[in-house]
Amino acid sequence: MITSTSNKRIREVIQLNQKAKARRERDVFVVEGVKMFLEAEPEHIEEVYVSESVNKQLSEIGRQKLDAISAPCEIVSDEVFRKISDTQTPQGILCVVRQYHYKPEDILGTPDALLAVLEDIQDPGNLGTIFRTGEGAGVTGIIMSRHTVDVYNPKTIRSTMGSLYRVPFFYTDNLQETIEQMKKQKIAIYAAHLQGTKFYDDCDYRKPTAFLIGNEGNGLQEKTAKQADTYIKIPMAGKVESLNAAIATSLLLYEAARQRRQ
Repeated sequence: MITSTSNKRIREVIQLNQKAKARRERDVFVVEGVKMFLEAEPEHIEEVYVSESVNKQLSEIGRQKLDAISAPCEIVSDEVFRKISDTQTPQGILCVVRQYHYKPEDILGTPDALLAVLEDIQDPGNLGTIFRTGEGAGVTGIIMSRHTVDVYNPKTIRSTMGSLYRVPFFYTDNLQETIEQMKKQKIAIYAAHLQGTKFYDDCDYRKPTAFLIGNEGNGLQEKTAKQADTYIKIPMAGKVESLNAAIATSLLLYEAARQRRQ
């Protein structure tokens, strides 16, 4: 059992939680909690850490998962686990998981494409929520500009509630170029925009569709918005000008999902 926070592997886990650079260099990320551990693909798990107290009361399902994976499992003292945990209430099990790598053609070439295209989203909770609700709505992929918050940020991962494992995604260094590739694939491009000429529920999303969603404070850059085929807006009552980026994305994706069920 590891009882010292100066242990080399423990220090590495702390760095992975705190620094995107460390995650990129090792090509891994950290997930915490029984749910995230159980849903992680065994072949993607590299290391597992279990607190002493949780190890004594781990469920049969959790124990079976531990026995089934080939990755090393370390028992650590509760004090050490509190140090490597990124939450105020540590859940007692944490694993280091290999990052996912999707190719643009895997996502853009889907015949029934339903895409969320995010430009410079900065809030980890927003990004995680978009993954979670996107999976629920049947999104086929999420595309992010290079300056969008790190998808492997611990707060983002918690907000996805496991959807990160299942929703294809990639970052693009040139969002405008990627949008042009989407057009070549006959994907209709809709920009969520305050100058929208149509309400979001007046359009037909049964064909391959992508929604452009801008930064929380500044919206879409003008050059990005101009690439859209149609500007759409969500009707607002009262003095509210716009919705939170994650909520707006959820409304658009679920409207597309509703139409596709009919």
